[in-house]
Amino acid sequence: MARVALVTGGTRGIGEAICVGLKAAGFTVAANYVGSDDRAKAFTERTGIKAWKWNVADHQATLDNVAAIEAELGPVDVVVNNAGITRDGTLLKMTFEAWKEVIDVNLGGCFNLAKATFPGMRQRGWGRIVNIGSINGQAGQYGQVNYAAAKSGIHGFTKALAQEGAKFGVTVNAIAPGYIDTDMVAAVPPDVLEKIVAKIPVGRLGNAGEIARAVVFLCSEDAGFITGSTMSVNGGQHMY
Repeated sequence: MARVALVTGGTRGIGEAICVGLKAAGFTVAANYVGSDDRAKAFTERTGIKAWKWNVADHQATLDNVAAIEAELGPVDVVVNNAGITRDGTLLKMTFEAWKEVIDVNLGGCFNLAKATFPGMRQRGWGRIVNIGSINGQAGQYGQVNYAAAKSGIHGFTKALAQEGAKFGVTVNAIAPGYIDTDMVAAVPPDVLEKIVAKIPVGRLGNAGEIARAVVFLCSEDAGFITGSTMSVNGGQHMY
């Protein structure tokens, strides 16, 4: 029986590529989303992957929807915490609401999904959690104190939870994408984007499939000795 994988923020961009990649690798995939119902419906028609709607920042909604997914598909053995938002602005202009919303979704969502799935993975003796961080959580970024803090927190969360899961066959890793050719990056003004690409040694933006292939590897049996790691997929833009 195929293992069940749950991808948050899974109906568009990097999330959709991850869903498609995991399905091709033999997983039964469930996607989470919080935005457009029409877009989610189109995603399901396009991929054959069912989508469940809830905000990952909502703790009880996460517990309830994961229970519903498991009742329909079986135990969730793989979680990819991809859901994320931006509410950019300098600290002087940033509201508390913009700070809190980004922290609650991007970092709090990882906690909520782990609370819903980690105990079962540990009990069954196998699991994979992959958290999507960011180059801006590693290097920082002007006007993104909320986003950078949340993504940096994800990297610390990953290392700590990995220590709890290691002896139970549950690996916890992170991927830190650089600038990827998604709708979010497409919204960047062309002159700014040109300057960003100029700083990427490989000379281009990444694509969602490159992130998806890294996720699929970390979710595989072959990656069982890798845990607590952050894989940077950024074209050499930030090395440490």
